[in-house]
Amino acid sequence: MGTQLADLVGGNDEVFARLAAAMLAGFVLGINRELRGKPAGVRTHGLVAIGACLVTLVTMEIAALPGTFNPDSVSRVIQGVITGIGFIGGGVILKLPDARAVQGLTTAASVWVTACIAVAFGAGMWRSAVIGLLLTLAALLFGGPIENIATRVLKGRQRPTGWESD
Repeated sequence: MGTQLADLVGGNDEVFARLAAAMLAGFVLGINRELRGKPAGVRTHGLVAIGACLVTLVTMEIAALPGTFNPDSVSRVIQGVITGIGFIGGGVILKLPDARAVQGLTTAASVWVTACIAVAFGAGMWRSAVIGLLLTLAALLFGGPIENIATRVLKGRQRPTGWESD
């Protein structure tokens, strides 16, 4: 009836590979933020990724202890990680008092998506995690230039001062 631990998580090599892949994904996304001088950089993204992956792995291990496998417990923990990470992301969002502008939304979103990617690595969803990482990196690298082009073409001008551009 119950699912074997090895079926869910694998051996030590698999656990290490999942954690290392999550950390590497966090580092890659953090480098992008670091190069732009944002408050959440390599270490923050790396630690968020390790934590989200680790919590996913541990929950899967606990859920696979003798008895019946309870996928609901894994789902609840993942929901908690994704919700809780918003607290960290909220710490990098600033409302500028002198302007009608907000800064830090992209960095907050990158912290959140880093946790999501790390959960995928922790769950052993390698393909989803790697595709998510590549698409996130593409959004971070090309999103700003695409916004600039779209604004010029559709509105005939540059983005207004104070526009979210992190």
